[in-house]
Amino acid sequence: MSSPTPRPRALALLPLAVAAFGAVLAAQTIGHDPRSAVPLLAFAALLLAPAFVGRLRMRRLLLSGDVERVIAAWEGSILRVPHSETVVPLLRATAYAAYGSIEAARRALSRAAAAKGPAWEAALEQRLFVETLLDTFEGDRETATRKAEALQALPMGKGSLLARRRMALLRRGLAALARAFAHASRAGDAELLGRAAAASPLVHWAMRYAEAVVAVDSGRAREVPALLTGAPQWPRGSAFHAYHEELIARATS
Repeated sequence: MSSPTPRPRALALLPLAVAAFGAVLAAQTIGHDPRSAVPLLAFAALLLAPAFVGRLRMRRLLLSGDVERVIAAWEGSILRVPHSETVVPLLRATAYAAYGSIEAARRALSRAAAAKGPAWEAALEQRLFVETLLDTFEGDRETATRKAEALQALPMGKGSLLARRRMALLRRGLAALARAFAHASRAGDAELLGRAAAASPLVHWAMRYAEAVVAVDSGRAREVPALLTGAPQWPRGSAFHAYHEELIARATS
């Protein structure tokens, strides 16, 4: 399949130019008549509201723990992407792993591996992310720690500075998660896990449970209920179901 034709640079910069022009025009208008600020701000809010509401809904969905609904929301936009026979099961594996559904994640990962091809080779970062979570939840903490370190050693992909910083935080958070479940946390890991939980709603609960483990190991078990406030009712097929019961029991004993 041929790759899509790249857009000319002028077209790629057109949205930025339009936004800049709009900002200058609004500033000049407000400068001439400060009363125009209110309607202009209201108009800007109307333009931005749909995107904001969409992101808020997706965040709520990711925090709900309903992995099947999350997968359904993703698949609606990726079924026609190139190499979907690899990409789709790999994304399913990511979602299942993030919510502690080990067996379902392993099955999806096996389907992605069976397809192989360039998409499988190119997805090394995502595969390491998924496998680190699964190895951690399966109790193979030494392998999980090793894979988390391998993930951190990978070169950072292209993207904005903000996106690269966020990915670096998630990589470090995953390494802290592996150490937490291996009961080998370092100073600062609790804060790191909290930041990673706030940065990504997909792995929010995985990071929170790891932070709760660190709290128990550090003699701060009383903090566990606050860390797990709002957690979903996990199905028995999720590792988080057992973690939740055990951690709450430790906090209340």
